[in-house]
Amino acid sequence: MALPRILRPADDPAAARGGAPRTGLAMIVIMAGVLMTAVDTTIVVLALPEIQRSLHVALSAVIWVIISFLLVITLLATQVGRLGDMFGRVRMYEAGFAVFVLGSLLCALAWDEVSIIVFRIVQGVGGALIMANSGAVIADLYPRERRGRAYGLTALGWTVGAVVGVVLGGLIVTYISWRWIFGINVPPGVVAIAAALRVLRDRGERVRRRLDLPGMLTLGLGLFGVLWAMTKLANGPLDAPLTGFLGGGVVLIAAFVAIESRVAEPMLPLSLFRVPTMAASLLASLFQGVASFAVLFLVLMYLQGPRGLSPINASLLLVPGYVAGAAVGPPAGRLADRRGPVLPATVGLALQVVVLICYAQLTLTTPLWLIVLISLVNGIGTSFFFPANSAAVMKAAPPDMYGIASGMLRTFANIGMVFSFAVAILVASRSISRGLAFAIFVGTAQLHGQLAVAFTTGLHAAFYESVVFMVIAALLSGLRAGGLRRPPRRPAGA
Repeated sequence: MALPRILRPADDPAAARGGAPRTGLAMIVIMAGVLMTAVDTTIVVLALPEIQRSLHVALSAVIWVIISFLLVITLLATQVGRLGDMFGRVRMYEAGFAVFVLGSLLCALAWDEVSIIVFRIVQGVGGALIMANSGAVIADLYPRERRGRAYGLTALGWTVGAVVGVVLGGLIVTYISWRWIFGINVPPGVVAIAAALRVLRDRGERVRRRLDLPGMLTLGLGLFGVLWAMTKLANGPLDAPLTGFLGGGVVLIAAFVAIESRVAEPMLPLSLFRVPTMAASLLASLFQGVASFAVLFLVLMYLQGPRGLSPINASLLLVPGYVAGAAVGPPAGRLADRRGPVLPATVGLALQVVVLICYAQLTLTTPLWLIVLISLVNGIGTSFFFPANSAAVMKAAPPDMYGIASGMLRTFANIGMVFSFAVAILVASRSISRGLAFAIFVGTAQLHGQLAVAFTTGLHAAFYESVVFMVIAALLSGLRAGGLRRPPRRPAGA
């Protein structure tokens, strides 16, 4: 079968007219996809209690409404990025929009526990197509020296989406129905699909690749086994079945590593790790995800539990941090273009270390304005890290592997996020009963008196654990200094 015709910049009618307006419109469409995916990452958090009550979902299963979405994106990120290299990154990006909108509509119509989780998986497939190919589309649109600014704009889209998710989630769940947190994606999604079909054009060369189904299967089952055991441990004892899930998951992840070192076209090409800057960038993303994604939930647990705030009021306190991050994202991207990605990425991680240490000092009488201030610093640190780290990965990647590199970055970040979510529940259950900790986590219970003191103390340990992960990410980021000054080379055997 002949590969589709390659559309080069010279063939693009917009390019003949100068190209700038078309590039600007393309960036808006890309940001719309990132924004919609970000909305669904945060908006569901506030709806968990309503979903649990409305669909009669077991308390221990309701967090899979979030984990299933993230896990699917984790597994598919490199594979759908590979599809973008094969059949066109824009084409796969547009397909992602369509699948995401369909999944959103199905989630709004869910009728029980199984259906909502299955439809969230469908949404995750669309999210993977959008997120894995967006970075590669940007790499095709912009030269190397301008990608930091472009990734800063996508960071802006992500941050705005997170803010919109927090605000809309609270308003919709409080005044309308949880079903509209999914249904609201459909109208703008249809408009975005039409815009993408009109504005975006494939510019990268097509490369024939194979999908790594054995690798995807072993990693998927391995991560599922470990995550299932960790979430069940949050409200139950370690028994023989859970030990089996945990041990089996670890064995399958080890098998995945063995498979990746032997197949011709692996899901995660280990050859890319021969580029020192690539290895450090991907691992920094992973450890930053483990440390940072738990912060949102740990702070919400503190505000909803010991401080007794409602889910919407607790979440609104964090909105200024997202707004600050949105404002800082584009200039941070421009700084990465001028000074290189190492400095802004490492500074961003260092700021997040300070934030975690501050969160670890929270007490039952900490002024709420101080929590808002800490969240502001956190938003700034996050927006310094993400565009710079994305630019570092794409700068190190060979041009014909942009799709795979972008997918690998999303995979490592999501693995960190998924495990951060599970670790947050386990750590919180150290100081009070696991069942109550889990109820606080999903917003269905509060704490008072000595129990609140004990729980807050337990959260301190969780924040300090996150500090360790964030320090590792910062050290990995700093180690890249000097490596990105050399021209990137295609790793041997890639």
